[in-house]
Order: sequence, then C-alpha cells, then structure tokens
Amino acid sequence: MPELPEVEVVRAGLAPAVTDAVIESATVIDGRALTRHPPGALDFEARLLGRTLGGPARRGKFLWIPLAPGAPGAVPTEALVAHLGMSGQMLLRPSGAPPERHERVRLDIRHPEHGDLAVVFADQRTFGSLAIDPLQDTADARAGGYGTDDALVPAQVAHIARDPLDPGFDLRAFRRTLEHKASAIKRVLLDQTVVSGIGNIYADESLWAARIHPDTRASDLSTRAVYRLIAEVRAVLEKALAEGGTSFDAQYVNVNGQAGYFAHSLNAYGRTGQPCARCGAPIVKVSFTNRSSHFCPHCQRPPRLTA
Repeated sequence: MPELPEVEVVRAGLAPAVTDAVIESATVIDGRALTRHPPGALDFEARLLGRTLGGPARRGKFLWIPLAPGAPGAVPTEALVAHLGMSGQMLLRPSGAPPERHERVRLDIRHPEHGDLAVVFADQRTFGSLAIDPLQDTADARAGGYGTDDALVPAQVAHIARDPLDPGFDLRAFRRTLEHKASAIKRVLLDQTVVSGIGNIYADESLWAARIHPDTRASDLSTRAVYRLIAEVRAVLEKALAEGGTSFDAQYVNVNGQAGYFAHSLNAYGRTGQPCARCGAPIVKVSFTNRSSHFCPHCQRPPRLTA
C-alpha cells in the first residue's frame, strides 16, 4: 500500500504540471474509482469541467487538489481528493496518450506553461478512489496539510491526524496523547486519528531505528523516547522521500511511472532471518493483526511484563 513517502512523491510530481491548469474534460472509465463520491460518474465529470486546479496538498496518505470555480486566483471551495488505496497511481501523460492498463479516470487539462496534458488515475485492485469534496476550515487554524498554506482541508480528510512531516504537527500534543494510550506503540503509530502517514513498513523501520520494541505500551515511553521515536520517524520518511518511496512491485510508481528504491535501504521490514545491521542478531517476524511486525530481538528489547 502506498504510504506517506509514496503519496508525497506523487504530490510533488503533480504540482508543477497541474497548478493553475484548467480541466477541459473528465472521463470516468470505471465507476468503482468513485466509491468516495456518492453522486456518481456523471456528477463527477460535470462538476470538474472548466475548473481551475490549485497546488496539490497532502495529509498522511490523502492527496487533494483545490478546485477554483474559474480563473486562477479565485478562492477554492472544493477539492479533488485522492486516496491511492492498495495500488492506485496518479500518472501524467501527453494529451491523447493511449489508455493505461487499469486506467479508471482521465482528466484532460490545459496548463498555461506546459500546454495540454492528461492526468490518469489507474488502479489495479480498485481500492483507491477519487472524489469531489467541500473544503472546510482546519480545527487548529493551521495550514491544511503539507504543500499548502491555506487553513482548509477536505471534509473527508478532516478526521485524519497530521503527519510528522507536516509543519503543523504538534510533538508535545502527540506526547500527551501517548500518555493515555495503553496500546502497543506500533498499533498507535498506525492509528490515523493519532498520527497519520506511518504505515506498516515505516513503523517497523522507525521502531528499529529508535530501538523500541513494537509491543511496548505507548504510555510507558518516556518523553525522551517519544521524541527520539518521532525524530527517527521523520528521518526514515525523509530518506524514503529522497529515494522515491518503497516499491516491491509495479503497483507503486511516481507520476512518470518510475519505481522508488527505498526497499534497498530497509533495516527491519521484510528482512526475516537476516542479520540486524546494528548487532547481527537475526531479524524476527511475528503476526500483527492482519499484517506482520519485523524487529531485532536483541536491539529492541521486549517490554517487561507487569502484573
């Protein structure tokens, strides 16, 4: 599943091509791509026609592009929201390019500098979705997410917590939240209402880097340990961004169809039985809900059992 770095790579790739572009046509090939847009395909296509796109923004794994009603500079009231699901892709193609494999939606746009382009939403497993959603004021009056200065967020994204790379992320508030969480720290890291954008891969990598066992109770972490963990989360996410994200197959690619290569830098995830890069002990894999956790049993000591 695309996680924060993968979605941020897509956002950054879209930004120069779509900002201030006008949508000349919208074509829904497969209505399953609009599960988050209840009015359906005809409404989706009609409401996008002639709209001007703003700069793409992101919160956690959600991506949105503000929709102005007319010319550039008009105040946006809605946004085109994208969630990539398990295998969604946002691709930039020349105008008139042949259909992509698993193409679900195509937007033909005209950019004032780059001319005619196509934005294609392709999705093999059809768990991703696009929607037109109203923008609302953020609860904390800060910018809605990464990539925007506007204190606006789509209604469908408002319940998602800020991610550690978001300038509006409040580390002290996060620490206070953890004080009241009896759940394992990995489970908390995956709770998008507490902190967003950290999926299974990056949770394992961050916990390994911070030397914290995934089963450690969140409320048992000291302030120093919490701050160290978030510092490692940020370092892992930024390194993944620099390397274009993590690609294990052809399902995750950037807007130009290129795969990321952070998979070659992993220290814990997917390295079952291989030596820990720090101490040499074999990396262990255990079941975690419907996924797996990977950690070093020597560097990441299990929590002490309490009565």
